[in-house]
Amino acid sequence: MTDEEQGIQRPAQTYQTPDWETPTANKRRSFFDRFAPATTGHQRDNSTTAAPTATNEGGFAKEDTQRSDDHAHLTAPTTGAAAATGATTASKAHPSLAARFDALLPPQKTYFGLSRKRFLLFVVLPLAVLLLLILPLALGLGLSKRGGGKQDLPLPNNQDVHTGDLTYYAPGLGACGKTSSDSDMIVSVSHYLWDDVQSGGNPNNNPLCGKKIRVRRDGEGSVDVTVVDRCTGCAPTDLDLSPAVFNKLANKDEGRVTGTWSWLD
Repeated sequence: MTDEEQGIQRPAQTYQTPDWETPTANKRRSFFDRFAPATTGHQRDNSTTAAPTATNEGGFAKEDTQRSDDHAHLTAPTTGAAAATGATTASKAHPSLAARFDALLPPQKTYFGLSRKRFLLFVVLPLAVLLLLILPLALGLGLSKRGGGKQDLPLPNNQDVHTGDLTYYAPGLGACGKTSSDSDMIVSVSHYLWDDVQSGGNPNNNPLCGKKIRVRRDGEGSVDVTVVDRCTGCAPTDLDLSPAVFNKLANKDEGRVTGTWSWLD
C-alpha cells in the first residue's frame, strides 16, 4: 500500500543551491587595496584567531594569561635595573657638594701634620678672617690715593709754576656771570679745575671766580689776568686767554703757544 493510499503526507522537498553555484557580487577593489591587500587579510586573520580565544574557556585563554604574567615578571626587574642605573649615572654626573669637598680635601689625609678638621679650624678659618679684614683696608687706601690725586691739580693751593698751552677765545658772558670783551685782561681755566671746586648748581658762586693768575712766556714778559670763565676743551694746565692778553705774549696768528703760569692769591 502506498503512502497516498495510507493518507500520509510527505514533506515538501527543498532544493539548496551548492556554494559553487551561488552567484556572488563582483566586489570591486579600491585603489588602496590593490597596493596593500595584506592589511585587510591580516586584520581578518587576527579577528578569526581572536574569536576562539574569546569563546574558548579552556586552556587557550589560561595559557595566554600565564604568558602575560610571565612577561610582566620578566620586564619588571629590567625596568627597575634601568631606573637604578639612570639614578647612578645622574649621581655620577652631578656629584654633591660634600663629595666635591672630599675630593678637594680628602678626610683621611693630613695637612701640615693636622687632621682635616683641625686644619680647617686652625689654619683656613683664621686666614679667611684675616683676608676679610685686609680687603676693606686695602680698598680704603686705594680710594684715598685716588682722591689724593686731585691735589695734583693746579688749584690755588698749589703754588707751583705750571706749564701748559696758551690759546685765545672770543669773550662774552662767562660762567662767573660777568660779560667781558676782547680787550679785558681775563682768562678761562680748565673744566677739570672748575668742576673740582664747584659746589651747588650755580656756577656764578664758583670759588675760582675772580682769582688772579700771572701768565709768562719766555722772552715776552708776563701778564696778570682774572678768572671769569670755564674752558671745556682745556687740559688741567692749559689757559684760554682773551685776544688782548694773547697778543701781549705771542702773535695772534700762532693760535697756540706754550707758556707758564701760577696763582697770585
